[in-house]
Amino acid sequence: MDNLNYGIIGNCKSAALISDKGSLDWCCLPIFDSPSVFAKLLDEEKGGSQSFEVSDAYTITQQYMWQTNILRTMYDNGTDAFEVFDFMPRYEKRSGSFYAPPDIIRFIRLVKGAPKFVCNYDPKLEYASTETITVNKGEYIESYTNEGKYDSLYLYTNLEKEVILTKKEITLDGNAFLLMSYHEKLMEQTLDRAYLKFQRTKVYWMNWSEATTKYPLYQNEIMRSALTLKALTFEKSGAVLAAATTSLPETIGEVRNWDYRFCWVRDASMVIRVISNLGHTKYAQNFLQFIIDTLPDKDEKMQIMYGINGEKELTEHTLDHLSGYKNSAPVRIGNAAYVQKQNDIYGILMEVIYQQFIQFETTLENSEELWTVVLGIVKIVKRHWQEPDKGIWELRTEDRHFTFSKLLCWVAVDRAIKIAEVLNRRRHLEEWDVLRKEIHDEIHDNAWNEDMQAYTQYYGSKDMDASTLLMEQYGFIDAKDPRFVSTVEATERELCKDGLMYRYKNEDDFGEPSSSFTICTFWFIDSLYKVGQKQKAIKYFDQLLSYSNHLGLFSEDIDFKTKRLLGNFPQAYSHLALIETATNFAKYGQDEDEETQFKPILY
Repeated sequence: MDNLNYGIIGNCKSAALISDKGSLDWCCLPIFDSPSVFAKLLDEEKGGSQSFEVSDAYTITQQYMWQTNILRTMYDNGTDAFEVFDFMPRYEKRSGSFYAPPDIIRFIRLVKGAPKFVCNYDPKLEYASTETITVNKGEYIESYTNEGKYDSLYLYTNLEKEVILTKKEITLDGNAFLLMSYHEKLMEQTLDRAYLKFQRTKVYWMNWSEATTKYPLYQNEIMRSALTLKALTFEKSGAVLAAATTSLPETIGEVRNWDYRFCWVRDASMVIRVISNLGHTKYAQNFLQFIIDTLPDKDEKMQIMYGINGEKELTEHTLDHLSGYKNSAPVRIGNAAYVQKQNDIYGILMEVIYQQFIQFETTLENSEELWTVVLGIVKIVKRHWQEPDKGIWELRTEDRHFTFSKLLCWVAVDRAIKIAEVLNRRRHLEEWDVLRKEIHDEIHDNAWNEDMQAYTQYYGSKDMDASTLLMEQYGFIDAKDPRFVSTVEATERELCKDGLMYRYKNEDDFGEPSSSFTICTFWFIDSLYKVGQKQKAIKYFDQLLSYSNHLGLFSEDIDFKTKRLLGNFPQAYSHLALIETATNFAKYGQDEDEETQFKPILY
């Protein structure tokens, strides 16, 4: 079965995807949302890739090096073998800053014998929108465009360059390297230098993992998800990407294809909460600063998403010359959803600000900036919470009074009150308390459907929505409240199919959804666990983990029938929910009758 059997490598500046056969099929340089230099993922003929072609006698296996984002691919025919270590350099310099160039290094180690392969090097710059010319310049191989926008890529290697360009077979008689860089290098690139970068990068990732809170249950899955989330961080600004890709479809052959190489306030805020609980507090503080920097005016409304450098205009275009993943056109860059109104983002951001105040140290200046943001958010919520919006799923149809959006407006005011109490700023408390109760009562009365015995997708609707399962997580309702228990039961009855969840089943602007949204299954499992169905929740959790790819990575969606991964990849949202669910299991224990307290292990 075709699947998203890719590993991600990255250095918090950009990322690349390597297939389980060792083919470099996706990378954008110099940063995550730049035009692609390899895009076979989106067009097998035109997109471009770099791979090692071996005979059918070779068995190819792949895994990550322990507690790193370095990918190891082994090629072995029994007599001859070599392995490739893929990484993007990242390590701390003596100055305390990080060396993280827009480079991909493929370090090739001879294991035994005399393995043979063809080094296929076929970059296609600028989304393969124009011809890419590749020539041997002696010191390096340069690829460049001479039509439209100028772009270039440099390949440094100790293999024979003409042999690479002519695609002749290579017999490996020692270690080798390929270094692909967006920039021309000023120093000679040698095998020793490539190996040193490999070792330094390995140490960086192992140190980062060592500083991560450890848990006695599902530790390997938690760590791989944490490393993946870290790889989706743009360190320069503090932004967190939804995914490393664009236009991977929710269903093969359909048009639900979007560009996810941006920072959604909703996704990123949830990521920050989880990663902070894993001990990486600087991660949270960098993201908060990113948000503050994107809100220069007190009365400015917050967008649902921003570019990773804080860009506010993300105009959507289609790349009609690319066929799309498995011919699922269109291929899109930019995202028209940036202009949508989604009232839930205010509550999610306020939750993160609240966590900042109660968990981490803040300077007076930073506290004043955050308090200004709090005041601005409450004013916006007060003016707009009664208005319909597009909702968490960014429906491009008519605006509605979505339950989740109202819930998060309540969260915004609730957390603002808690922040004011922490800061001893009591002037607004009475007014805000009235607003909080008003929103709470409206949700209680209008989002509840007596026939369904559940909180439904929007006011007056009989349609269920997985997002209502988060009502307990955000503190609106207790897990043992009959209304929440009944909502979980109704959600399972209406949206669960063989242990996988629909987001919703009612038709949207593209018809009825036909794949499972991965994060919703994690939400459902977490809710089952909290209402007391622990063994059932653990069973579903283990089943869901088995649907990851060969490296434990998840995309946005899963096909109900084939269990194939679909949607953009790897998906921050999915890995965030995996961590949160697994750590809840560790926190409350697995026993059906006892609330055994498991404490995280700090190494």
